Amino acid sequence: MESMKKMINRIMGINRGRRTVLVLFDVLFFALSCAICLLFYTVTLWTVHSGAFLCWAAVQFALIFAARMIFGAYNNVWRYSTAGAYLYLVIADFCGSFATLILAVALGNSAQTWQLAVVGAFDLLLALASRFAYSILYKRSTQYELPQHRSAVAVIGAGHIGSYLADDLKRNPSSEYEPVFFIDKDIAKVGKYIGGIPIYSVEEGAKRIHAEQIETVIVTIASDDSDFLMGLYNHYARLGCKVKLCDALVKDNEPSPHMGKIREFKIEDILFRKPIDLENASSRRFYSDKTVLITGGGGSIGSELCRQVARCAPRKLVVFDIYENNAYEIEQELRMLYGNNLELSVEIGSVRDAARLDEVFDRYRPNVVFHAAAHKHVPLMEHCGAEAVKNNVLGTYYTANAAEKYGVEKFILISTDKAVNPTNIMGASKRVCEMIVQSRNQSVTSFAAVRFGNVLGSNGSVVPLFRRQIEEGGPVTITDKRIIRYFMTIPEASQLVLQAGAMAHSGELFVLDMGKPVRIYDLAVSMIRLSGLEPDKDIEIREIGLRPGEKLYEELLMKSETLDKTENDLIYIERDARCTREQIERKINLLVRAADENGDMHAAFRSVVPTYRPPEEVNDCANESDEMKTVATIA
Repeated sequence: MESMKKMINRIMGINRGRRTVLVLFDVLFFALSCAICLLFYTVTLWTVHSGAFLCWAAVQFALIFAARMIFGAYNNVWRYSTAGAYLYLVIADFCGSFATLILAVALGNSAQTWQLAVVGAFDLLLALASRFAYSILYKRSTQYELPQHRSAVAVIGAGHIGSYLADDLKRNPSSEYEPVFFIDKDIAKVGKYIGGIPIYSVEEGAKRIHAEQIETVIVTIASDDSDFLMGLYNHYARLGCKVKLCDALVKDNEPSPHMGKIREFKIEDILFRKPIDLENASSRRFYSDKTVLITGGGGSIGSELCRQVARCAPRKLVVFDIYENNAYEIEQELRMLYGNNLELSVEIGSVRDAARLDEVFDRYRPNVVFHAAAHKHVPLMEHCGAEAVKNNVLGTYYTANAAEKYGVEKFILISTDKAVNPTNIMGASKRVCEMIVQSRNQSVTSFAAVRFGNVLGSNGSVVPLFRRQIEEGGPVTITDKRIIRYFMTIPEASQLVLQAGAMAHSGELFVLDMGKPVRIYDLAVSMIRLSGLEPDKDIEIREIGLRPGEKLYEELLMKSETLDKTENDLIYIERDARCTREQIERKINLLVRAADENGDMHAAFRSVVPTYRPPEEVNDCANESDEMKTVATIA
């Protein structure tokens, strides 16, 4: 601890020393400006007004110095400073000099105003020149420290991000890249230079890539248009380049102290549609100062919900999960990010345990509950159907009962598109969960369900599986080349849930307009290419057949039911005929009996979910479905 204090004091001493030197230089420059002015006006000043001039010069320096302090001119690290820092210096000097002139005129000493204006101009010129010179000299001195062997790269995009990145790469001693030229489609930029680096057109750039044997290009064009990014990626990948993306942190045309990282393209960057940002101020305000409980809070969706809710400044966040490792990880992450600013509690327990739920709800009295705890793997639930009843159906039933008992304001169920006309036990169990929520439309608690498609990167999802298979050299396995799915990112899914929670009133079933579905085969092809490999050449794509209960496509919406828009054009409410509580009780009792007696779980679910159908029935006519006809291609 003592050594740390010494280090901090030493650093602060260095900063104070540099600031003192800068102030001394500014004093010298102001004195030099006065001397220059005196040389021009020697006769009048020395014989008539020299004393008054020097007094007013002292006042001018004091006001300029005060203005510079106010505008932070002595807090900048000038070796890295940007145009904004120089602009503030100009504004500060203008304010200081203008205040001096106004004061001189007001006190009847207008004879020196012209001379004082000249002094201010010369002083500003010297201050700017000295800082420019220091920055240039520093950049040149650090260039000698750069490693000798660095990879030549082309920078795609000669805009703010590209120019800042190129400058950073040239000066950063730890950089492995040397930018040799820009590529930009803007004709006004082509043929010009940025920091001595030429700018070429797209066509000329392609020729230069071959001529100079460029192996890597870095895309710096800020865009959330996945089609555009995919086009860029394919174009330069076909030229034999490794294509990387710069996550640059640039705001208001100014670079951040850290330019961000250069990384590989991810499948999220080139998904079939651009990500939807559903976050808004009203939903954030809704969760502010509320106690929020999240079941399954350590899972993929649950943990992201924890992150999103934590940003809303809740009164308390309660993470409830049966799996202690996941719960521990999200707890540590949030404590590191928020420290004592977030009141966080983690409770280990199962939603199958009604007594444990009662204990937790009684202790924390949550205002909002997000129910994300569930079994979600289709093949496992086909094999262990009774567990889907115990965890998904009874878990939702017990959690909803606890919410009503302890006066929870909002209860939000996380559902899935597999609940639409389900062909498997997992989807059917989630449909029963939706029915439980919809039956409570007369409750004091506002119940709602949120339905969305597959979540990219979630535990057990196809993207991590494909990534692992590619890393192991293949094969990449898909069940059927025709199979399609809807996709969304984890933040999208979580933001949808938060906004639906804020809008929920009485048993609504919210769905998101997720655009067009994507073919899983195309997803596999794109991920292989993103790894710099060729499908079926470097990595085999192997069909292994549909799994039990799996259908070729998922339906996001129940077409037989009415669909209403909300205030958000991307979120809809699906309204269908609700079951009564008594009907739900009978359905649950039937399922529980089947589970306890090791009965036919498929038959049990068919009897309680009217839309349940065998997968073969759906797959045989899949080609006629609207979903299969509108499939998006991303490969």
